[in-house]
Amino acid sequence: MRFKKHLEFESGHLDIAPLIDVVFLLLIFFMLTSSYIFQPGIKINLPKAVTSEVIQEKNLIIAVSAEDLIYLNDKPVTLNQLREYLQGFSKEDRPLLIKADRSSSLGKVVQIWDLCRDVGLTQINIATNQSME
Repeated sequence: MRFKKHLEFESGHLDIAPLIDVVFLLLIFFMLTSSYIFQPGIKINLPKAVTSEVIQEKNLIIAVSAEDLIYLNDKPVTLNQLREYLQGFSKEDRPLLIKADRSSSLGKVVQIWDLCRDVGLTQINIATNQSME
């Protein structure tokens, strides 16, 4: 077996235009597909009120869906878990916002309201949409 002792390298010209085209197409592809990613959330249809006002402070948010499921900051919780969390939250002096769907039962909202008052929270607000009458 014979091996070559002297290797010759050809100095050629590498064209990077196709590489730039491929990178550009990948960039466009990822930009277009990322705009169709939906953020998961809780769909709540708030009731309308004429006397509603805008609250500017950072609130703890309790949401009640149309199926009477309770969410604390977009995470599902039970009433017992909510009570445990609110007992720790009551030491802070921050307001609480209840977002209840207009189809949810009033009994569930009152039950959450009573639970909040029972643990010592006094600044409780209910979210509404402003009525355009």
